[in-house]
Formats: sequence, structure tokens, C-alpha cells
Amino acid sequence: MARVLKITVTVALLVLLVGYVGLRLIAAPMADRTMNKQVAHRPYSLNADAAVLHQSLLVMDWHADTLLWERDLLAHNDQGHVDLRRLQAGNVGLQMFTTVTKTPRGQNLNANDASSDNITLLAIGQGWPIRTWGSLLERALYQAEKLDSAIERSRGGMMWVRTQAELQQYLEARATQSSGAPLGALLGTEGAHPLEGDIANIDRMYDAGFRMVGLVHFFDNQLGGSLHGTGKGGLTDFGKQVVERLEEREIIIDLAHSSEQVAWDTLKIATRPVVVSHTGFRGHCNTPRNFPDNLMQAIASKGGLIAVGFWDKAACGDTPDDIAASIAYGIDLVGADHVVLGSDWDGTVKAITAADTGAITQALMKRGVSEDVIRMVMGQNSIQFLSDWLPKVQ
Repeated sequence: MARVLKITVTVALLVLLVGYVGLRLIAAPMADRTMNKQVAHRPYSLNADAAVLHQSLLVMDWHADTLLWERDLLAHNDQGHVDLRRLQAGNVGLQMFTTVTKTPRGQNLNANDASSDNITLLAIGQGWPIRTWGSLLERALYQAEKLDSAIERSRGGMMWVRTQAELQQYLEARATQSSGAPLGALLGTEGAHPLEGDIANIDRMYDAGFRMVGLVHFFDNQLGGSLHGTGKGGLTDFGKQVVERLEEREIIIDLAHSSEQVAWDTLKIATRPVVVSHTGFRGHCNTPRNFPDNLMQAIASKGGLIAVGFWDKAACGDTPDDIAASIAYGIDLVGADHVVLGSDWDGTVKAITAADTGAITQALMKRGVSEDVIRMVMGQNSIQFLSDWLPKVQ
């Protein structure tokens, strides 16, 4: 009997080991390759005027989920959309990296509940620490650690931007380096469910470097309804407390994925402008992913930023021309001061890569958008917003 039990246990352990190796070496990398597809195209060739203009810009993008995947930001990667080399090739100077901690099975734009989770299996399959397997907070903190490690190992190739002072240090460093200018890295989270119902965890996330917090993601949570949830309700009492605490800590609030009622409720109580970090305009692209135009105008009227996404469900197309058309619509709707870039790179979408960013500049020029407005949208609006609304000190 003991011998049979020993054999059974050994076989079970071997099956588990083989399963884990398959998950680690095959399934997890395959998920990255198949979910973060690149738009197939011939190499974009910028004309001389577009190339000169684009190289003179300081470009910022407000949303990349690259930290979710087991790729080294400092390595040269062929898959996905973002690494330091490709950001530099596209002249992206500031990047908001965003953490994903939970997504529902069968994720869709219409109605998801919170009963399932894809990220647990991905975390195990990618070899994340055991502490992340059962804690959304620990998943967010681990991804923050990954970013901090990349910055530390970059030898000046990347710099934290967590305060107005660090932003100024970054801008000075960029201005003094004729080549190999550093990347300014910021950190946000998709959905505030990593708080795990405890408002004190805002301070833990702040200490880890988070300076932007999305209230919800693809499902309703303890703060309120998702644009893609089952209830689509407004802010809960806890959600209102979180909004107030985020403002006290000078953390930027991101309304991407929020239900329309959560967005309206937030605008009613917020004293600081908000951001929609990756989106389109429903009047331009009528999909469930985008807010209606009147809500976008209300966000802009309070000084907020609308970051235009690079994928089909946001822009009704994924080429540089499609992205430029969405940007141009936004400029007409809310004004050039309020439109910025929010790619959603590495966010399980098909998109152009960071290296292709210059093609958007050229597409805007083709549409007749002025050089001054192009500078605003590609980066100046973002820099001004961060200069005003990042914490002054650590």
C-alpha cells in the first residue's frame, strides 16, 4: 500500500511538473505573441519634413501594459509593441506604464462579471513570486518592482518621473544629451481593485511609484461600475472615499473603462482634472469602448486629457491614418489642449509598435494639422499636465 501511494504521489508530482514547464515555456509566451499583435505593414518611410518635425518633438504616451508580460524592457524584443529600443526609435520620451492585475474570462466590451480571472494562471505561468498568485495588490507591487529594476539596470537610459521635481530633472537630462536621451517612466494601474477594499493601500501603491490610478477595468469593482461590467453603476461610497484620497495624495485619476455614471460622479466631486488614458470618441468611432462626446467635453472642460488609442475598437482602425483621424476628431470636439496619445500598447490589442510613432506625426501633417498643434498633441499637453498635477515632492 505504501509503495502504491509513493508511486501515485510521484506520478502526480511529475504530471504537475510537466504541466508547469509547459505553462512556463509554451503557454505563457504564446499568450504574449498571440494577444499583442503588430499591425502588418511595409516599413513606414517618413518624408524629410515629417522626420525633422518628429525628431524635434518630446512625445508622451499614456498607456502601455508591457509590465504584465515576461519581457525585459531593456532587451531587444521582436514580439509585442514596447521595449526601450523601440521607444527610442519612435522618439517616445515619456511613457506611462500601467499594471494589469485581473481580467475576466471571455473578456468583452459589453458585460463581464468579476467571478473569474485570467491573470492568476498567467502569473503562475510566467514564474511570478508566489505572493502574487492570490493577491491583486502584490501583483501591482511586483510589476512596480519590475519597472524599478529596469530603471536601475538601464544606467541612465530610463528615469523615474514621480514628482514635478523629477520631471524637471528628466527634462534637463534630455535637453543636455545630444544622443541616447533617457526615457522618462511613469507608473499607473488599470483598475483600483489592487486596493483590495483597503484605502490604506493607496499609500502602499504611492510608495511603490504609482502616480495614476484607473478606478475600474473590465468588471464592476468595489469602487463602482465598469463600462464593460454587468451593473454599470456609479461610484460607491468606498469609490468616493478613494477619489478623495487619491486627490489628497496628488495621484492622477484615470477614467478609462469607467462606466459613464462613474465618470460623471467623479467629475462632480473631483477638484483636480482627470485623464482618460486610452480611448476613442464615440462620435467618431461608435463602439462600446468609447465614451459619448458630451462626456468627453465635460472631462475637457475641467482641464482633463483625452488620450487617443491606437487600436481598432478605439479608433475604428489601427493604421497611422486611422489614429490621426481620431486625433483630428478629438481636436475639433474638445480642443487641441486636451488631446494626447494613449496607445494601449501590449494591452492585448493589435497596434503599430512604439518604433512606428513617427508615422502618426506624418499622418497628422497629411491631414493639414499645424506644427504647433502636432507638438501639443504628441507631447506638450502631457508635459504641461504633469508639470501642474504631479506631486511637488516625493
